[in-house]
Amino acid sequence: MNQPLHLNPDHYLGTPRIWTPERNQQAWEACYRDLETFLQRHAGAATLYIVCGIQGGGKSSWIRDNLHTLAAPAVVLDAALPGARHRARAVTLAGIYGCRAEAVWINTPLETALSWNRLRPADEQVPEEAIHAVSENFEPPTLEEGFADVHEVRRS
Repeated sequence: MNQPLHLNPDHYLGTPRIWTPERNQQAWEACYRDLETFLQRHAGAATLYIVCGIQGGGKSSWIRDNLHTLAAPAVVLDAALPGARHRARAVTLAGIYGCRAEAVWINTPLETALSWNRLRPADEQVPEEAIHAVSENFEPPTLEEGFADVHEVRRS
């Protein structure tokens, strides 16, 4: 059985992760291109898992630990995606291709995420003010956004 595809816009920045607004936009567009290609190839059969939550909160770790449990064909979009408007493009693409979309909200306390962020390699650390901003404005995903299911994973 094929392993689900794991997409994260940070992976498109390369290493070291040099962040600029232009490079960030290019990374997101490349990520969405690959997402659409996958959904088109597996139209009507794939599941899109949007794994969202504050930066440093353990999204990628949860994916690493659980990717093998997701039935293929599946694609995992790994990003903060703090509001419904940020998740809408991916959910819409899933709908266009007749694919199921599920949200996995990694619900991590702010102080835990800040602590874990400090343990990352320097070029993977997110500015703390960005983590605070996402935490303050995060909208938990809902079925009304078009998700078939919403899973909350509490981290501590």
